[in-house]
Amino acid sequence: METSTFVYDGDCAFCTSCAEFIERRIPTAARVVPWQFADLDALGLTVAECEEAVQWVGADGSRAAGPDAIAKLLAASGPLWRVAGAGLRIPPVRVAAWPLYRWVARNRHRLPGGTAACSLPQEARERLYGPAGRPTTGA
Repeated sequence: METSTFVYDGDCAFCTSCAEFIERRIPTAARVVPWQFADLDALGLTVAECEEAVQWVGADGSRAAGPDAIAKLLAASGPLWRVAGAGLRIPPVRVAAWPLYRWVARNRHRLPGGTAACSLPQEARERLYGPAGRPTTGA
């Protein structure tokens, strides 16, 4: 793989807002893509992994999830962001980052930019909103 890839949940408004922040504010050569539009097989990822946490697949084939993926993304970014990424890898910070990440993931529908659809598993979202993310009509 030539380019590292950061994969997020494109059906979640909160996650999408965070991805847009990354694209606007964090200079990185990594691709930032929603898992719904990524070639998961080529990346070696599963839908279950992507539903559980953000994912990082490095150009070297390295993989990380959740706050570890965020640390990898930051490490592959500009100098100030690399410092933040290194901070996330410090053992006590890393240990604390996982419970915080899980709390955010469980409550993302309540956070700024989040919607009720953010709290649903992918299968339920598709049943209610269709694969394109729009409500289905009973016809």
